[in-house]
Amino acid sequence: MGNKEKLLEGALACLLDKGYARTTARDVASAAGVSLAAIGYHFGTTDALLNAALDQALEAWGATLEEALRGAADGPDDDPAARFEAVWARIIASVEAQPALWKLQFEVVAQLAVLPELHERWQHSLAAAQEGLAALFGGSPGTGAFYQALLTGVVVQHLVAPGRGVDGAQLAAAVLEVAAHLRGGEDAAERV
Repeated sequence: MGNKEKLLEGALACLLDKGYARTTARDVASAAGVSLAAIGYHFGTTDALLNAALDQALEAWGATLEEALRGAADGPDDDPAARFEAVWARIIASVEAQPALWKLQFEVVAQLAVLPELHERWQHSLAAAQEGLAALFGGSPGTGAFYQALLTGVVVQHLVAPGRGVDGAQLAAAVLEVAAHLRGGEDAAERV
């Protein structure tokens, strides 16, 4: 493994351990076992290195999550509620399996105002995520935005209080209840 790969690996370890704002060039060089000068040689700046490591980690995580969700979404079409629950169970499992990566994403979102180089890329990522969620669950781009908002809330619940957040069955019941209320059908909400 060359110095560039070592730096990416070290940067990711630091990002997951210390977060974006608290990771320094010295931290990364030490974790990678290379000199500080290697950062400048391979990436120009520490920010460029951290951004590259973050992009690489999110791409790998996104591909893994997409594959897992696709498997859950391939359930029986005649039972959309079961499919819905299965997809959410996999999302929640991802949060529980990789909490540091999810926390890092929230930290970066909070830093976007001072990280303009990431802001535009994350806008595109958000749009792609909304399209993907709309395709996964079925629906329009607006539905994808709803699922993105729901996803954010579910992730926060599981990060703040692991093991106490809502599960797929509870989400399905709540969505049905909200839909019934929006339609004005109290009876439908009571059947949930």
